[in-house]
Parts: sequence; structure tokens; C-alpha cells
Amino acid sequence: AMPLVLDFHGYTSNGIEEAALSLMNNKADAVGFLSIHPEGTNASWNAGACCGQAVTDMVDDIGFVADLLDYAASQLCVDAHRIYVTGMSNGGFLSNRIGCEMADRIAAIAPVAGVDGMPTCTPSRPMPVIHFHGTADPLVPYNGDATMGFIAVPDDFANWAMRDGCTDAMPATTFMNGDSSCSSYLNCAGGAQVTLCTVQNGGHTWPGGTPVPSLGYTTTDLNATDAMWSFFQAHPLP
Repeated sequence: AMPLVLDFHGYTSNGIEEAALSLMNNKADAVGFLSIHPEGTNASWNAGACCGQAVTDMVDDIGFVADLLDYAASQLCVDAHRIYVTGMSNGGFLSNRIGCEMADRIAAIAPVAGVDGMPTCTPSRPMPVIHFHGTADPLVPYNGDATMGFIAVPDDFANWAMRDGCTDAMPATTFMNGDSSCSSYLNCAGGAQVTLCTVQNGGHTWPGGTPVPSLGYTTTDLNATDAMWSFFQAHPLP
């Protein structure tokens, strides 16, 4: 049985572009896991505050993901205790929503350039989270955007720590290299961990992934795909 990573594209993007951005398939082939790049309604996902037709039409993307997992299990040899979710931008928002609503099936989440956009979030168990975000993100600002309903990244980080019952007085620095650093709440309920990796002056980009110059700076000091895979390996479903 193999681990499975679902990697969700951003708004206006698609599965092929997401695979090229994150290089997730390369990682899957190198270390041995399954990767799937789903496609949303009119290139969008319903993740509350974001985005497009999927939100307008109130598309049941949680139901879609549940059906997708059932189908994958029927066609592939999937380890049900090692199913993980990541995504870029709108896909990062959806990753947060999945963490809130599918904690019984998803072992850990790794949003990139996307925060929790849902009005409520009550996971059924502590959800391990590793989040990647640039401080100069022009589309999902690091300090939030009240007009869009996007909370600030530090607040999103603190909210996940609260949901997961983390008892650390302060998060610990767990990675530092050049312009990139990660902070972690390490003492959380159920063996969970909540990590925020910040790229100074990073844009709306995938750290260590394929650069998209029009969306800002892409760091090479941190590889999000490598880092999230290490995080996923440490956090199977209980």
C-alpha cells in the first residue's frame, strides 16, 4: 500500500500546471508515493473565501474529494493511513478546508500561499499542518486582506495551534536557511504539529518549485515539496 498526496491547483490553473509548478510527480517517483492532481469546477475550488465559480455555485468539493478518494482506493493500492493534501493558492485554501472537514481521512495538510477561508473550522481530531507563505505575496497577502475575507497568515498559524491544543508558550524555530525559516508548535494534542514556513519577500509562488516571475520571487533556500513530504512521513493518520 502506497501513500497518496492530493495536490490541488490554484484559481484559473489546472492539474497539469500544478504538477509542473510543484514538481510533485518527480518527488513521488523518486521516493515512492502516489500523486493525484485533481481539477476543479471552471478552474476553481469552493474554499469559502476563495474562489470563482465553485464558490458562487456552492460546489460540494468536500463531497468531490471523498468520492475521489473512494475511486482512488478502488483503482490503486492506497494506504488509508497515509493520505495527504496540499495545494497552491485556491488549492491551499481548499487544503485548509479539507483539514477542517475531513480529518477522519486526511492525515496532514500542507497549504501553499493559501489560508483558511471557512467561517468555522472544527476538525474531528488534531490536524498536522505545514503552511508555506511569502511575505510579499500580492494575491493572498501575508498580513491578510479584510475586503477579500483573507485572514493574516500569523493569525491562521495561531488558529491551527489553538485547534490542535498546542501548549507551547511560543513556536520554536525548526528551519532557517537564507531567506526562508519555519516556526513550529511541537507540543500539540494527538502528536500533531503546526508549522509555518515563511519566505522573506517571497511572492505568490511555490518555494523551490518552478518560478512564475509574474507572481513574484521564488526562493531556492527552501523546497516546499521536499519539506512537506518529510512532514507527511512523520504524521500518518492515527
